Amino acid sequence: MKQTAIINSEIKARCADQEAVRHHLREHGADFKETEHQIDTYFDVPEGRLKLRQGPIENNLIFYQRADTDGPKQSTINLSPVAPDSTIGEVLTAALGVRVIVDKQREIYFIDNIKFHIDTVKDLGNFVEIEAIDTDGKRNAKELEQQCSYYMRELGIRAIDLVVGSYSDLLEHGNDIQAT
Repeated sequence: MKQTAIINSEIKARCADQEAVRHHLREHGADFKETEHQIDTYFDVPEGRLKLRQGPIENNLIFYQRADTDGPKQSTINLSPVAPDSTIGEVLTAALGVRVIVDKQREIYFIDNIKFHIDTVKDLGNFVEIEAIDTDGKRNAKELEQQCSYYMRELGIRAIDLVVGSYSDLLEHGNDIQAT
């Protein structure tokens, strides 16, 4: 299986009205891909984040590095598909230990190279994510950030709604990490 390196600009925000986000995406021609129950197992690593994503459709080992800052932030992601019946999770658990497990329902939409997630995360609540993605080297970091910022405005995402870290950070720190 081939490993893929991706660069993106992304935000995560609390979302009080997921139906309004769905409506906006449908009204603007977003391509709805699927709703999926995903389990992300985060492993103890010295830097960055390493997670095993398991779901009925998406199964990947993902390593990413991203600054935990306000607003759109760039991530460097290494992604490797994993067979649904793989035992890699057991091997990684034995070798590294588990940091936290994130259990979520995720709706996935696309508009061009922009990926939208409408998430309901167990023990955390409702969120929306925007990812401006470059998989082919055609977009630079500034353009990706501009795309992400544009959709933040379009969806009415306020600075106070932004989450600085990942769902794993929220679970580890009591659901109180947000932008300042």
